[in-house]
Amino acid sequence: MSAQAQMRALLDQLMGTARDGDETRQRVKFTDERVCKSHLLNCCPHDILSGTRMDLGECAKTHDLALRADYEIASKARELFFELDAVDHLESFIADCDRRTELAKKRLVETQDEISAEVAAKAETVHELNEEIGKLLAKAEQLGAEGNVDEAQLILQEVEKVRSRKRDAEEEYRNSMPASSFQQQKLRVCEVCSAYLGLHDNDRRLADHFGGKLHLGFIQIREKLEALKKIVTDKQEKRNQDRLKRREEKEKEEMMKKRTKSRSRERSREHRSRSRERRRRRSRSSSRERRRSSRSRSRDRERKRRHSRSCSKGHRHEPSTIHKSSRDQERSSRDHSRERSRKRGSSERRQDSRDQNGRTDSRRAQDRDRDTGGL
Repeated sequence: MSAQAQMRALLDQLMGTARDGDETRQRVKFTDERVCKSHLLNCCPHDILSGTRMDLGECAKTHDLALRADYEIASKARELFFELDAVDHLESFIADCDRRTELAKKRLVETQDEISAEVAAKAETVHELNEEIGKLLAKAEQLGAEGNVDEAQLILQEVEKVRSRKRDAEEEYRNSMPASSFQQQKLRVCEVCSAYLGLHDNDRRLADHFGGKLHLGFIQIREKLEALKKIVTDKQEKRNQDRLKRREEKEKEEMMKKRTKSRSRERSREHRSRSRERRRRRSRSSSRERRRSSRSRSRDRERKRRHSRSCSKGHRHEPSTIHKSSRDQERSSRDHSRERSRKRGSSERRQDSRDQNGRTDSRRAQDRDRDTGGL
């Protein structure tokens, strides 16, 4: 890659697709299904293992550093949950690697001679010490390249201690094996990258393996997978907590609404009861007033009747009768006329009774005279 291409890639990685107003590059968004989500999270195996013995070639999905920059900018504002896609991708890749490791172990069991459990344990000890030496040497080389010479020297001293332990373990293994079978190379499969390791490999070979790009790439992939799983679980827990909080808030709002509704109902009931009481009181007061008015009217009528009777009996007209209404005057005149007619009828009856009595008396006298004349 030329220097200009490197500078362009660096600018894309820092500023994204919109750094120079190129609209053609903005047609593909980082949210598109064609974009590799593992590449956006910087953990795609195609990028990590490129140039190694297990180079996977180009990824089937789009890889673009500018899209990664767009994702990093957008992820600060909101949660995108691309970690789920990356976890699925890395889990499938690690599962394939573990299957290859198991197949390699089965082949070694079939091809190599069988040994006892005690000899196998001693050989396993030698393999573990070889791995420790290789890891320490790779770390010392890395520190030396970074300029940490003192720390590199301390690690080399640890390497010497592990080498002495390895010589003791090899001596025990040699004594437990016959000379012909001891010279045979005993292989072991690396649990990280599924590469073959020999029991009698020298330090340089071990350092190249454990400090190589292939082994470190698999370590990076496995560590990234574990980190992404933790991130996913944390986000899921946070999402569940947010859901629970939203549910609790919703339940609280519903409870508040129910309480307000019940309060409003109670208030309406109280208002209704108060209005009913008011209506009852009004109806009672109106009925009382009606009774009072009817009583007062009846009293007035009774007074008027008594007054008219007293006026008819005494043939007097009180000064207050002058101011009576027309109806009262008519009633009083009617009463006076009725009284007069009654008096006339009674006087006529008395006169008739007197006339009848006189006639009877005259008849009786005539009868008496007749009786005496005949004698």
